[in-house]
Amino acid sequence: MAMDKKSKTVVMLVGVVLTMGALAWASVPFYNWFCRVTGFGGTTNVADAGSDTILDQTITIRFDASKDRDMPWEFKPVQREMTLRIGETGLAFFEAYNPTDHAVAGQASYNVAPYSAGGYFDKIDCFCFTEQVLQPGERVNMPVSFFVDPEIVNDREAKFVHQITLSYTFYEIDLPEKQASLSTGSDSNLN
Repeated sequence: MAMDKKSKTVVMLVGVVLTMGALAWASVPFYNWFCRVTGFGGTTNVADAGSDTILDQTITIRFDASKDRDMPWEFKPVQREMTLRIGETGLAFFEAYNPTDHAVAGQASYNVAPYSAGGYFDKIDCFCFTEQVLQPGERVNMPVSFFVDPEIVNDREAKFVHQITLSYTFYEIDLPEKQASLSTGSDSNLN
């Protein structure tokens, strides 16, 4: 049984639509994987420990903090910049303050500029790895420990980088279930 031209066209169009849908669905995880592997788009690496190699060359790390317009916290770097030897472990702090009368949960997203340095910026520990919950009036200093991989000096583009900016943006997220139930329970006790 042969298909006529209209049926072939419909089958081909359905195939194209399904293929495009599958590619769109897979593009986000593929892009995230690509950024983690290559450092593209300022995505950083995660390390279990500091570098074994520390070079005599130095690099300046600048710290930037912002928040989503709906995030009620105050958020800023404690120190605006530091200069480290390449491979040396650095420790920086960001301050967050919840001026509201209720608990607020937040999650930080981050990136590194210039993008060519992203694949060489390694975080050992960071407040951005987990959600943060601040109680009413609570002020905290949140640490990030990191190093710049000495391999940066061998990269065709990144070896010319003398300053890296580490940026964080905090977004409000739903309170974790336990926190939300405590908050709801205490509100009902007030009534």
